[in-house]
Amino acid sequence: MKERLAIIDGIRTPFCKAGGVLSALTADDLGAIAIRELMARTAFPPGQLDELIAGNVAQPIEAANVARVIALKAGLPASLIASSVHRNCASGMEAITTAANRIFSDEATAIITVGCESMSNIPLMYGRSMTALFARLMRAKTTWQRLATWASFRPTMLTPVVGVQVGLTDPVCGLNMGQTAEILAREFAVTRQDQDEFALMSHQRAVAAQARLAEEIVPVALPPAYAQVQSVDDGPRASQDLAALAKLRPYFDKLCGTVTVGNSCPLTDGAAALLVMSERKARELGLSPLGYLRDYAYAALDGRRMGLGPVFATAKLAAKTGLSLKDFDLIEINEAFAAQAVACERAFASESFARAELGRTQALGQIDRARLNVNGGAIALGHPVGASGARLVLTLLKELRRRSAKRGLATLCIGGGQGAALALEVS
Repeated sequence: MKERLAIIDGIRTPFCKAGGVLSALTADDLGAIAIRELMARTAFPPGQLDELIAGNVAQPIEAANVARVIALKAGLPASLIASSVHRNCASGMEAITTAANRIFSDEATAIITVGCESMSNIPLMYGRSMTALFARLMRAKTTWQRLATWASFRPTMLTPVVGVQVGLTDPVCGLNMGQTAEILAREFAVTRQDQDEFALMSHQRAVAAQARLAEEIVPVALPPAYAQVQSVDDGPRASQDLAALAKLRPYFDKLCGTVTVGNSCPLTDGAAALLVMSERKARELGLSPLGYLRDYAYAALDGRRMGLGPVFATAKLAAKTGLSLKDFDLIEINEAFAAQAVACERAFASESFARAELGRTQALGQIDRARLNVNGGAIALGHPVGASGARLVLTLLKELRRRSAKRGLATLCIGGGQGAALALEVS
């Protein structure tokens, strides 16, 4: 990047479990809520925006080009162009880095980016046989043809296709994301106790950080009456302990697995929005940015080991910037699964992994947990897949400023076998 991208400010909704308090709100509703609050807090003139870019995974069918729907629901000018991006779990980051490319290509000066997801509203679907039956019914022209079509109906045709389950399964390697975590648990000898201890740490830190996290959250009035307000993430559990986690049975490999619902991130609804522009433009306007994106990298790997994406992406980022792990005061690794996060820790520190997999002569470095996910992570807070990348950036920048620290790394794994890594700075 020829100059840093200024991140002026950001805000997010609470992150809440799918099927819960935010389930009546769609992805575009959640994105619009975050943007309205962001515009109010920054007092940035809407007419000076050049574009809105939204990262979203489930791509709701009732809101084609969800970015445009969000922009209009948020009350932004009808003249504002909007586009949607999709890089699975990194979609919120993709919105930010796409905005950086637009800005540094002189195609825009100020952009709103948003990551949003309503996993509550990912639909159940009919299978192909029932869909084909409906198609034949629509083409039927006579009563006899319609009766003949219905005669081919079998109750098994009504077996639903669970959209979220399909979406969390890699169609190439055939594994769901939890099964890929089991692969990493075996490869890196991550025990059940390792995973449960990591999960407990996530909950304890998120509970302890609730007041700090409130600074980045806009309370959401809940439909239909709008009389109740959700102002906190509902995933962190103050009562969580190792004994309770140990009672949970493996979920993805029931015979000999170690990954449970307790040491995995929950399905979640939420949105996070950021106002970004070039560093030069921010100076011209006299704005004091929350922080800056110095550079970024994406990497690809075998989908069966997708959880190692942060290691591969950080290696590329290090090659681009000359930075190493020791240069980052704080690190955020998205906790898709405890097994995956711990495997990344071990891969970062492994010289043999660096030589065999990354083309490096030395390991990327040891991660001190005192500077890793200091406010908890997705195991406690949740992982609304399109929003998490933006949340990591927002949370990390606010914590860097809180600590008067300089530099942070935000990284996550991406379903399908990719990784993202962003180098963030605070001046």
